[in-house]
Amino acid sequence: MFYRPSDGHGLPHDPFKAIVSPRPIGWISTCSSLGATNLAPYSFFNALSVDPYLVWFSADAEKDSVVFARETGEFAVNLVGEKLARQMNATSVDAPRGISEFGYAGLEAANSRLIATPHVAGAPAVLECRLTEIIEPKGLDGRWAGVFVVMGEVVGIHIDDAMLTDGLFDQKKAGNVARLGYMDYLATAETFQMRRPRWTDEDAAPQ
Repeated sequence: MFYRPSDGHGLPHDPFKAIVSPRPIGWISTCSSLGATNLAPYSFFNALSVDPYLVWFSADAEKDSVVFARETGEFAVNLVGEKLARQMNATSVDAPRGISEFGYAGLEAANSRLIATPHVAGAPAVLECRLTEIIEPKGLDGRWAGVFVVMGEVVGIHIDDAMLTDGLFDQKKAGNVARLGYMDYLATAETFQMRRPRWTDEDAAPQ
């Protein structure tokens, strides 16, 4: 099938998020200027550079994560491991402002090193970030897409030592959870390796 998004897909559910998947989950903790904490998962999240380390998440409204990050200039990204998947999902609740999702989901908040924002205790890894910019992207017609893209530079990284194997972060041990389409999720259970070819390699051409 082929369709123009403007014409509609004619399917029972929109396939776009299922096609653009798996997506890492941005489990974002923030703290307001008055000390209120927030913890929420975002299915539009990723890294975009390594020098410097930059990450972003996209919110479809000016939610607490956006407001608090703007107020304090910082946020933390908590890696969702399989053991924390249900609690991550619990933090997606539409709790009123002032209610901490940490407590609602039965999670312990741990102090960060370089930012005031707490992070999830027991997360396989955590990225402490300082805000660089908030973007309000537009479509081809020039209209605002209705989302806020929050970008930050990673200034500190926590890794649970139990997640290291021979000096490498073991994604299978951590059970990295990714967002698929609809109500579906994926936990990392198997991986495979492929070395990037070099033009001078005799076996560079695909078989």
